Amino acid sequence: MSHQSIDNLAENPLRRTWRGNKEGTIELESVPKFESPYEEREWIKAHMAAAFRYWGKMGFAEGVSGHITVRDPVLPDHYWMNPFAEHFSTMTKSMLVLVDPSGHVSPHGAQLPINTAGFHIHSAIHKARPDIHAAAHCHSIHGKAWSAFGRPIDTLTQDSCLFYNNLGVYANFGGIVLAQEEGENIAKALGPKMKTCILGNHGLLTLGRTVDEAVYLFAALDRQCHVQLMAEAAAANGIPKTIISPEDAEFTAKTIQWWENTYFQPEYKLLLKETKGDFLL
Repeated sequence: MSHQSIDNLAENPLRRTWRGNKEGTIELESVPKFESPYEEREWIKAHMAAAFRYWGKMGFAEGVSGHITVRDPVLPDHYWMNPFAEHFSTMTKSMLVLVDPSGHVSPHGAQLPINTAGFHIHSAIHKARPDIHAAAHCHSIHGKAWSAFGRPIDTLTQDSCLFYNNLGVYANFGGIVLAQEEGENIAKALGPKMKTCILGNHGLLTLGRTVDEAVYLFAALDRQCHVQLMAEAAAANGIPKTIISPEDAEFTAKTIQWWENTYFQPEYKLLLKETKGDFLL
């Protein structure tokens, strides 16, 4: 069986995924470039607030659990985080907290408490992975269910190629993360390049160059955990699984894993309409 090659495709993986007109006047709206770090900060906060509203819609809320952090472009050793004990579905830009390098609430954002476990997990990741700007973790149902097996998902569908050679597993659940060491262990499980991780008996964790990428990967991984659970149930009744070949998985991954192809913009636009921009307050 022959396999496709990227040799004759566009060098930019984003450009492989869409077509315009012959004149070249139609362009795809992508992640914007900013001249001012303050302008970028406002864009990040808007997309963070939208990301939490999306998590709320997806049913990912679980009491006080769950957090997203994004490096601040103005103060790069600080990061933005959601406040503790606030529902994802009520999040707004003005509620976001700017956390300083020591893990305390800085005076530059909302003056609200933050999640201690979130600090230990995210601070370790931001320290270990300077290439990463955003990290996302919450206790979604399908992610939690599959995490009980302490193993990666199979490459069963095209969407699962997002996680081909891009998924770590931290199988050693050490209890609620209330110490720096456990956060560092989770960061080690991700290694130097992977952007997603299954935390055994806990849930999912995803990283991104942008908050959009981290949140896109999180929702996609939760859905693939759902697919895996359904496929395992069918396989237990004698229906064999078909795994995508490494060659085809790698070919697909080289396009769909590109950070600009994991842009959150369709969901962002929908949330703007559904909430009339309420999360921008």
